[in-house]
Amino acid sequence: QVWLVESGGGLVQAGGSLRLSCAGSPRTFSSYGVGWFRQAPGKEREFVATISWTGRTTAYADSVRGRFTISRDNDKNTVFLQMNNLKVEETAVYYCAARPGGTTSDTPGAYDYWGQGTQVTVSS
Repeated sequence: QVWLVESGGGLVQAGGSLRLSCAGSPRTFSSYGVGWFRQAPGKEREFVATISWTGRTTAYADSVRGRFTISRDNDKNTVFLQMNNLKVEETAVYYCAARPGGTTSDTPGAYDYWGQGTQVTVSS
């Protein structure tokens, strides 16, 4: 069992930045692949970014590539999502998820564990 807690969401103006954190426990979380997904009201959950357990492999949705950066600190059992130049349409609940095996995936069904989500609201 892995527990995930997201933080760092909030209200930001368009063009602004936020950094989300995903804290995992127990320490075996550091050996899991992690993904960030988001879900806006009335829409399906969509892939944002993913990172391997080593941090050496990352992947991004086309819509965020170049603006968002995923990273991790395994000593602190935490994965981060730095979001820059945010857009109004990126208002959503952001979730982190973990999958055993340590590899990346852009598919929600590939993840076994999910956090409760953190709200990101981008105003115009």
